[in-house]
Amino acid sequence: MRILIVNTSEKVGGAAIAANRLMEALKKHGVSVRMLVRDRQTSSMSVVQVETGLMQAVRFAWERFVIFVSNRFHRHNLFAVDIANTGYDITKMKDFEQADVIHLHWVNQGFLSLNDLDRILHSGKKIVVTLHDMWYFTGICHYSGDCGKYQDKCNGCPMIYHSGDGKDLSYKVFSRKQRMYEDADITFVGCSKWIAGLAKSSALAKNQRVVSIPNAINTDVFKPMDKTEARKKCKLPVDKKLLLFGSQRITDERKGFKYLAEACEIIKKKYPDVAEKMGLVVVGGKSETIQSEVVIPVYSVDYVSNEKDMVAIYNASDIYVTPSLQDNLPNTIVESMACGIPCVGFNIGGIPEMIDHKQNGYVAEYQNADDFANGILWTLDDSRHKQLSVSAYDKAISTYSESSVAEQYCKIYNNDK
Repeated sequence: MRILIVNTSEKVGGAAIAANRLMEALKKHGVSVRMLVRDRQTSSMSVVQVETGLMQAVRFAWERFVIFVSNRFHRHNLFAVDIANTGYDITKMKDFEQADVIHLHWVNQGFLSLNDLDRILHSGKKIVVTLHDMWYFTGICHYSGDCGKYQDKCNGCPMIYHSGDGKDLSYKVFSRKQRMYEDADITFVGCSKWIAGLAKSSALAKNQRVVSIPNAINTDVFKPMDKTEARKKCKLPVDKKLLLFGSQRITDERKGFKYLAEACEIIKKKYPDVAEKMGLVVVGGKSETIQSEVVIPVYSVDYVSNEKDMVAIYNASDIYVTPSLQDNLPNTIVESMACGIPCVGFNIGGIPEMIDHKQNGYVAEYQNADDFANGILWTLDDSRHKQLSVSAYDKAISTYSESSVAEQYCKIYNNDK
């Protein structure tokens, strides 16, 4: 059996990392698998790229332009939605023709159009779709926030500037997806039970098979190491309690950084002696811009693409903090736990499936900075920190290991229930 994994990027972004890791896990499991991408970052023989050139930039710009016009020439949510009005026809490529299973992941921003997806869904191949966000079962958004219109029919999208209640872009794309899915046979795989549950409630996926399988992690790479050694390697202070926060785009409001900043302020007001010994390590794009927003020392690290460097950063930290306001199954939590680092996050999305409250971390009340501060203090406490670390590592090994995830996907590919 030959599997073709399809994703916009090979390595950049959470979905790309998860898709790439799945490919490696499947290969170790004896599966013949290749990855088809638009944006290639390595020279791996297992990765094939569509033809690139000027048209790639044109496709991306055209989609954004149409959204921009629909937004009445406002940048409002310009990159929070995708309409898939342009892309590549991959069905004539050799790797597509030779594959038995087409495994779609994140294919937006001008990679695959709705027409391309329609051809794929009706190609006669077995189709598996991993849900890294909500786009496959909504009209145009990746995360719907408080909007539940996708459960019936998207229209009057709150993501579009002054959309109104008419047949806007979300309605048109939703209707197109509905016609595409109607006679297609798709297995949707949620990276979390949370997103699988949302998919089941959508009018688009209600007649399709929906299951849940987590993302894989290479526990031979992401594993515990000596904390003092890790801090020296990362040039971080050895005498502080270090919190770690990471995001591809720190300024993304969905990542909830303001709640982390507020939690640190609460700790400093109530427990100044504790705050004096704390520090915040921030990894990601524009991480240096937030130093003035936090009352404890900030140690800024640019976006890290090397896994071994990231492993050292995880191990240099005492806890990982993720105040996300809507998230599926963040790779960062899986990576942290594999390194034996307890996590603190809000009770939202797939996070409470990953962090077992007061067993390997702390799940705080949603959007409650006071409880997030409590979680940080509770998890840092020396009397329990070591056991939390052991439990975090054990959870990663038992739930997210490559062999476990690969085996579950193989059952899907082979139509096993």
